Order: sequence, then structure tokens, then C-alpha cells
Amino acid sequence: MKKILKFGILPLLIIIIAVIIFNYSRLNIITGFSAKSVCSCTFEAGRDLASIEVGDNGFSPINLAKNTINNEEKSVTSTVFGLKPRKAIYKEGVGCVLLPKGNENVKFKPNRKITTKNLPYPYGNLPQKDTLFNNVNYKALNTAVANAFDKPEDTIKRTRAVVVIYKNQIIAEKYAPGFTNETKLLGWSMTKSIASAVLGILEKQGKINVNTTNLFPEWENDERSKISLNNLLQMNSGLEWVEDYNTISDVTKMLFLAEDMTKIQLEKPLKSKPNESWNYSSGTTNLLSGFIRNQFKTHQEYLDFWYAELIDKIGMNSMVIETDISGNYIASSYGWATARDWAKFGLLYLNEGNWNGEQILNKSWVDYTKTPTNTSNGRYGAQFWLNAGGVYSNVPKDLFSCNGYQGQHVFIIPSKDVVVVKFGLTEHPDFNLDTFLSEILVAIE
Repeated sequence: MKKILKFGILPLLIIIIAVIIFNYSRLNIITGFSAKSVCSCTFEAGRDLASIEVGDNGFSPINLAKNTINNEEKSVTSTVFGLKPRKAIYKEGVGCVLLPKGNENVKFKPNRKITTKNLPYPYGNLPQKDTLFNNVNYKALNTAVANAFDKPEDTIKRTRAVVVIYKNQIIAEKYAPGFTNETKLLGWSMTKSIASAVLGILEKQGKINVNTTNLFPEWENDERSKISLNNLLQMNSGLEWVEDYNTISDVTKMLFLAEDMTKIQLEKPLKSKPNESWNYSSGTTNLLSGFIRNQFKTHQEYLDFWYAELIDKIGMNSMVIETDISGNYIASSYGWATARDWAKFGLLYLNEGNWNGEQILNKSWVDYTKTPTNTSNGRYGAQFWLNAGGVYSNVPKDLFSCNGYQGQHVFIIPSKDVVVVKFGLTEHPDFNLDTFLSEILVAIE
């Protein structure tokens, strides 16, 4: 027995202690990520714990967390070896909210008026009227889409959903086991593009101008007063920010520790002059969410506007954008919707801001969205990614896209009249997006 204790339990204890010491400073972030992820995947997407822990949370050090689901309360509590418990709670309308201190009440939610439209997809709730296009090689197209998915014995590509739309028609669609066209999927940073569209609507209504400076009272007495709304949209404000999901950085502290995520970037100093250095920042997008909130007299107006003027207006009725405990939309990261509804957002931009005859966004705003940010080497516009610099060498340079962590994409290719939606758990270059897209486009020549 002594030998068993010596050579069995003791080494295990040493390993556990070493893991705790190495990760202790990160435990709040680990348990915060885990609780939030499990809560959203369970109560927003309707998935089971086993698939979440293997998939969404199946990487180090997040897989250290133990997750306990309270179905009656609709909450999840996560710990690591019993330490640093964090709790996330589901509230209808705002999804899962990570509770920084424990049991705060979430008493806010948007008012939504979802109407059923007797029109085929994408403009209504009826099945689409399938059209066979003579110029589409459907065999090659389906092969290209199938190539994006793992074979049963593999876990390399980890694709969950692909939807291909041509001339407003779904011409190919495929899902991994456990996922369907009704499964809500997390867009991560694709949500940034939603925030950009909301600002575009405010611009169309004459309520904002991208050249406006003096954006926040906190900046009025220093050089940050010179930062324009355009600088924030294009992520070249010059504000200090570290976007690193593998360490304790600005972005991980914001997403998993902050009570008001709009303030983290607001409090950062200038690192360089505006318009001189492009720096990708989720903090900037949440700052934009705060800017949007400031345009309304009440919190409720802010909450309702995103849905009434954009999301539900184009029939993205499955979409939920989650909030922080202060009631701000976490526009950097937490938009959930089905793949088909994400495709509708792509179609809005493919059709230059027009939705079935109604101009939701000015065409000039869509053009602005696609204008490369100074110093981004043609890679980035106004909260959208671009191919102007030829990142995808075998794909038209007019491609622009919503991109998210772990390989979430809505690709918009105007010259081909195509939208491609892809969800997964693998980042480029592990997943060759250039090959994926070019194979699809070759099938539509």
C-alpha cells in the first residue's frame, strides 16, 4: 500500500500542484471562459455537455475546468480543482451573462417584434424555390464543400457548417454530425461586422458621421480627443491594446473579468498617432458598442435598435447578441445565429445594403466598409476583413468578410455574386481557406 501511495497518488498530487501553480494567475480567466462557453452552448445552442467539453472547450488550459450545469436556474458554474469558481447565467433575450461577482440580477432584455413573412428564403420563412443554374457544376461544388469536413476518423478540419449562396439561392449546404440548419453558432469576432452595420444605419439616419472627433468626455482634455469614429472603425486609433487569447492580456481580461466591457479600451492611452498604425482590437469594437449606446436617451432604446433596425429587419431571427453584466452588447465576440441567418447578413452586403427592395444601409457605407485601412496592407476595412492585398491568392480581390476566432467566416464575393459561410474550430492556415474558396468558385464558373 505504501508503494502504491508513493508511486501512484504522490506523483499525481505533484502534477496537480504544478498545474495549479503554473495556471493560478489565469484561473479566473479559465473558469470564466469555461462557464460562459458551456452556458451559451447549452442554453442558447441546445447542445450537450459532452460535445461542448470535447469541442468548444477541448483545448488547454480550458479543458482543466470542471463544469456544473444548473438546469433549473439555467446557469453554469466552473472551477479548476475546486478553485476560482465562476458563474454564467442564461437570460432570455441576452443569452448567457458572465457574473463577475456571483449572483447579480440581469433585469434587462431587448424588445423584439419578429414577424413571419410568407416569402421564400432568404426574404421570408418559406423554403426557397430551388433553381438549377446551368453554369454551376453541382458535383464539383458538393465535392468542394465535402472536402471542408473531416472524415469520420479525423479531427483536423473540424468544420461544423458550410452554406454557399449564389444569386440569393442556397446552392450547397452541409453540417457536421450534431449540427443542423437550426443550430445557433457563435460567430466570435464576426459580431464586429454587426456593430459596423448598426453604425451604418445610424449614419443613414443622419445621426452620426465617421469623421466626428471628441467622441468621449474622458478624452476631451488629451490627444485622444483627435481620434475619429473612422479611426475606431478601421482599428487604427493608435490606442494601446494587446489582443492575445493565449495569455492574460487586454482581451482576455476584458471578456472574462470586466463588468463593463466598453470601458477597457476607453481607459487605454495612445501608443501612436491616429491613422498611423493598424492594431486589431476587440476592445475597440466594444468601445464602439458604448459609443452606440451613447446615441440613445435610454438603455432600452439601445437594446432594441440593433434588432428593430437590422437583425430582425433582415430576418436574422435566430440571432442573439449577448451582453455584459452592465447591459452592453459584447459586439467584439458574442453573436449567435444559425448559419443560414449569418448568410443573410452576407447577402445584405452583397446586395449593397439593399434588402428585398429596402435600403437598410447606404451603398456608400458598404463601399466605405470595403475601403482598406491605412497601414493594414489591404487586409482590413471598417470592421470587415478584405482580400484587397491578396491574402487569398486564388480568390477575387473584391472578397471581403466577417471573420471570427477558431475559423468562423462569412465571405462576400461581389464579382461572383456569392456568399460563403463557414463555421469550425480550426484557424487558417491549418484550414486552407484559399483552396476551400477557390474550389467552390471554380464549380460556379
